[in-house]
Amino acid sequence: ASKIPDAQAAYESTNTMQPTFLGGVNFVLHAAGWLEGGLTMGYEKFVLDADQCGMWHEFAKGVDLSENGQALDALLTNGPGQHFLGHAHTLANFETAFYRSPVSDNSSYEQWEAEGATEAAQRAAPIWKKTLDEYEPPPIDDAIDEELREWIDRKKASFPDSDY
Repeated sequence: ASKIPDAQAAYESTNTMQPTFLGGVNFVLHAAGWLEGGLTMGYEKFVLDADQCGMWHEFAKGVDLSENGQALDALLTNGPGQHFLGHAHTLANFETAFYRSPVSDNSSYEQWEAEGATEAAQRAAPIWKKTLDEYEPPPIDDAIDEELREWIDRKKASFPDSDY
């Protein structure tokens, strides 16, 4: 089991997520951030896994068989050997047609290198930091909050000494 958010960690997550999504599970969080087989977690890995879940979510929507999804007008109006980049259908749909990852780098090698040659975990770091910086706890009634904290303290006190 991988100890860092590297290629091994990515394929371990993929090998867990793929059958999970293909099996129709609709809530997945068990692999997000997992390292070392679930013994530890990493914030960068969590961001990378959440991104992968976003990709699977898009995949789970299935193939768009609507008139727009089939793009038959574009196919019929463009002849053999022509491209679709300037076609009205492409221009109307390209921004939403695919999952756009907030983490992946899709630039050329030269551009990636010129911009600092960052690896996926390096690109994920500012995302989790920004997320934590901007977090606002949901409102909770003071009495309920106090009751929950007392319950947590009682539970902690009932366990043998631990590092938590």
